[in-house]
Amino acid sequence: MRRSSLPSLLPVCGMILVTLVVILKVAPAAMANDRPNIVIILADDLGYSDLGCFGGEIETPNLDRLAADGLRFSQFTNTARCCPTRATLLTGLYQHQAGVGHMVGDRGLPSYQGYLNNRCVTIAEALRPAGYATLMAGKWHVGSAPGRWPLDRGFDRYYGTPSGGGVYFKDTLQIRTEVFFVEDDRRVEFPDNSYVTDVFTDHAIRFAQDAAASDRPFFLYLAHIAPHWPLQALPEDIAKYEGRYDLGWDAVREARYQRQLDMGLIDPQWPLSPRDPEAAPWTDLSDDERAERARRMAIYAAQVDRLDQSVGRLVTALREADALDNTLILFLSDNGCSAEGGPGGFSRGEPGAPIGTGLSYASAGLEWANACDTPFRKFKMSTHEGGIATPFIAHWPRGIGRKGQIEHQPGHIIDLMPTCLALAQAAYPGARNGTPTLPLEGRSLVPGFAGEPIDRGPIFWEHQGNRAVRLGDWKLVAPHGRPWELYNLALDRTELNNLADEHPETVVELSALYDSWAERCGVAPWPIASQ
Repeated sequence: MRRSSLPSLLPVCGMILVTLVVILKVAPAAMANDRPNIVIILADDLGYSDLGCFGGEIETPNLDRLAADGLRFSQFTNTARCCPTRATLLTGLYQHQAGVGHMVGDRGLPSYQGYLNNRCVTIAEALRPAGYATLMAGKWHVGSAPGRWPLDRGFDRYYGTPSGGGVYFKDTLQIRTEVFFVEDDRRVEFPDNSYVTDVFTDHAIRFAQDAAASDRPFFLYLAHIAPHWPLQALPEDIAKYEGRYDLGWDAVREARYQRQLDMGLIDPQWPLSPRDPEAAPWTDLSDDERAERARRMAIYAAQVDRLDQSVGRLVTALREADALDNTLILFLSDNGCSAEGGPGGFSRGEPGAPIGTGLSYASAGLEWANACDTPFRKFKMSTHEGGIATPFIAHWPRGIGRKGQIEHQPGHIIDLMPTCLALAQAAYPGARNGTPTLPLEGRSLVPGFAGEPIDRGPIFWEHQGNRAVRLGDWKLVAPHGRPWELYNLALDRTELNNLADEHPETVVELSALYDSWAERCGVAPWPIASQ
């Protein structure tokens, strides 16, 4: 028995040895028990190209500086929607396995119950037993009812909204009456004369400062609402962008694409996707329409700008606490930019309320979302690249030496949990409340930090019947109710040349992988009737 089991152990031993070598190469301090603090900053509905370091014209100097001193991943992905991405980020499982296969409504199936189940553990639940302080500020949205909030899932401290987003000013709570705020485990009033991005950041900074003053490393999860609709921003931020978008979405897309090419973020083989079929040419709009659309984008840019300012404040606080050098900061978005409201966007809220204020309620519209997701097509909720591609920045002065470089290996939000476990030297719990946990689906990104290959198998996506699987450079993708499309992402990441008819054997192979994954993870046919 011993002799026959030895060969099966060799690959495992080899993998452990490789992991140890990579950790030594990337983070030698970890082996001296000087484990890094870990900060994950999640934006909401941020487009792939919105940041300056990903081709955008919006002023994001603080995030650009993190990228210049750290590492950008050009092919990182999320799950295409807010609640599923949050469940996946926190657990290292696909959203259906964690119980959040759609949103927070209970649709009568275990994989669509709308809150985190007992078969998963959060990063906080895994890192707290390893000695980490576990902190969160912002949008939770994976369990709104009491008993399902962050302190019930391993966090020591929390301030934010368990119930979702769509609120920037206190006035907006008259419109979004279902949204409420919590500090630790009690409901609190949102402060007067405040802006939500600043409020979340204030609490995150206080939590981090308190933790840095102790002997414990800390894990901080800062989940912003920005720049999710509604378009609401501070007047001084809006003023910076007045007139900047008078040139229109066609010119913005072209300029962003060219900057992406110049910085080596995308391959010159990938043409800019055509303007979305529902988007009119900018020149076809009347003068009044152009002015109104340009103002919408100016407010959206102001929201992103304030988000970047908040990152700068947090980084400054970490530096002043002498914690920045050994803090891994990961920044990403929960999905592609939102086209909700269609062409022109929606306008709701109090009649006569100026757009951008707390009693207005508007979206940027499909055309600007198309620009924000440059160079890709499609948007939030789609499993084409425009729905799942995210800017991703990793900054860790003590642990990442590849300053200003771009890592082109694919990654997925399921990878954050195993990455945190590896760097924190923490064990993955085998059970929660007596229920065995599911094995992790993600892969550690630590090798990628050092420029080494990430042990990557197939990656899967599903949301509202939109589905996809990627294996190597091949991606099979389909909107709900439509046939499979096949793309070679090495040659065509903007997904313009469907090769399904030319490679039917690849379609069969990848669709079989998808079907097996969907059955294993509890993916149900869409739509799902509430039980």
